[in-house]
Amino acid sequence: MDYSEMKEKMQKVIDNLVERLSEVRAGRANPAILNKVKIDYYGTPTPINQVAGVSVPEARMIVIQPWDISILKNIEKAIIASEIGINPNNDGKVIRLVFPELTQERRKELVKEIKKYSEEAKVSVRNARRDGMDKAKTMQKDGNITEDELKNAENEIQKITDKNIEEIDKIVETKEIEIMSI
Repeated sequence: MDYSEMKEKMQKVIDNLVERLSEVRAGRANPAILNKVKIDYYGTPTPINQVAGVSVPEARMIVIQPWDISILKNIEKAIIASEIGINPNNDGKVIRLVFPELTQERRKELVKEIKKYSEEAKVSVRNARRDGMDKAKTMQKDGNITEDELKNAENEIQKITDKNIEEIDKIVETKEIEIMSI
């Protein structure tokens, strides 16, 4: 039995989780927090990094320097509307985002948020496992595989699932340590 489709689905879930976790503000300035922020650039929703230079000159600051100064206000409005929790400082040439120190309470909230992302990812992995099991059972009903091959397939599917769940746990644990230790 071919498990590549199921493995691919599970890997996409993990990749998505990693991307979502990179957008969680952990006290350090991370340009990934701006990934979802889009500005109206001549009628087209455009990511900030496509209309401006985004740099991290200090551990807790992001500097956004638009290539076209006329869109500075649009970038500022988009950041405020995105509710990332940081007020932009506009000096007429660049926008600075200064990340405040995280309070212990905010750290705990962030950990709850990443645990929620973790559970969503695990549910998606389990759904992929269920699809794989259903496919194996259908193959057995159609006479394509024997009862023993079905048992072997179910064991292999479970091993793949366990490996991916373990990987999700490791990724989330690393992020949790990062948040709590900054």
